[in-house]
Amino acid sequence: MRRSLALCIAVISILPTALQVFAADWPNWRGPTGNNSTATGNYPTAWTVESVTWKFALPGKSSSTPIICKDRIYLTTPDAGHDAVLALDVHGQKLWLTRLGEESPAKQRQLGSSCNASPVTDGKGIFVYFRSCCLAALELDGSVRWTNDLAARFGPDHLFWDQGTSPVVADEQVILCRMHHGDSWIAGFDKATGALRWQQKRNFEGPTEADNAYTTPVPFQHNGRAALLVWGADHLTAHSASDGSLLWTCGGFNPERVEYWPAIASPVIYSNLVIVPAGRDDRPRQSRVHAIRIDGSGDVTSTNRVWKRDDVGVFVSSLAEYKGRIYLLRPKGEIVCLDPVTGRTIWSGSLPTGSARFFASPVIANGVLYAAREDGVVFAARVEDKLELLSENAMGERIIGSPAVADGRLLLRGDKHLFCIEAGKR
Repeated sequence: MRRSLALCIAVISILPTALQVFAADWPNWRGPTGNNSTATGNYPTAWTVESVTWKFALPGKSSSTPIICKDRIYLTTPDAGHDAVLALDVHGQKLWLTRLGEESPAKQRQLGSSCNASPVTDGKGIFVYFRSCCLAALELDGSVRWTNDLAARFGPDHLFWDQGTSPVVADEQVILCRMHHGDSWIAGFDKATGALRWQQKRNFEGPTEADNAYTTPVPFQHNGRAALLVWGADHLTAHSASDGSLLWTCGGFNPERVEYWPAIASPVIYSNLVIVPAGRDDRPRQSRVHAIRIDGSGDVTSTNRVWKRDDVGVFVSSLAEYKGRIYLLRPKGEIVCLDPVTGRTIWSGSLPTGSARFFASPVIANGVLYAAREDGVVFAARVEDKLELLSENAMGERIIGSPAVADGRLLLRGDKHLFCIEAGKR
């Protein structure tokens, strides 16, 4: 009990806001510390689709990741042409489903959906965002606290593809970014009322599509105060979480002004560094990774870049950090483990190849990395000292959303079902 309490305090102390969640929760799509990993728990290493603990038939296709809070699972989903939020208990039993407004169908029907963004919770409410530009808050019982039509207020999204950024919470606000070919910004909305508390413009001129971004803000601490990192439009910016004021900006990620470099994969923080994926790893010689110090003020382009790699990177899958190492999941299944301080490759290895690619972000649970391929094959591999493949598990349906883990449970969202797998089930 004492060890669990100490872990909970340690996890919460590094977050920029006092979330009312437990260390065993997965309150947003990147987990309790925002790094796509957890260092505790006993998680499955092999299973079959027939041996899963349970599966739940979903009302519609979505690419969002489920979240877990206090033995409850929440996920966004289309339902009969509407944006909706679904709640289950940890045994896979439906608790409630709340419909919001009319859904906005995806442009990219194979990979995208009307519900790409993942929910986030502060332990008291659930905050969701949809392709329709509906930003909403729900109570834990499914009742609607408030809704905000951001298209009516700020105009439609002008992204090349489908919306992807997820909301985050900081103090008494829910934070959302819009970065597209048009008026771009980061804004804070009151968690209790939905009222706009602040908006910081974020407009950078760039090559074609490079001003489009699908990344999610990364919470961090700047001089002891809650702050947010925003990656997109070939710039990394840091903002105060209290009013959105610009703390610093860093450019120099695309000096050659290469076109069609949208920011999709989100950065990850290790200590005083943020590791930023730039470019795109699905094209020859266009992948980049940078390490930027998260301190400073003003324009830190020439002062805060610690290292840069132009021979490795990612495109869609966000980075994971686990025990002081950075993990990249490349589109064809190569795993690269980097030293975040020097940028050097510690090791690399490849998962079994197939015709499908990896779009979901990797998740690491107590040394086991889970990687979901588009064709529904999910790999489990130990990754601390080398890549050691443990299993490949065919789920029988497409998987685009990232895995979620909490309290020994692995959750996988497919096109048709939500699967729950626990250790010892085979």
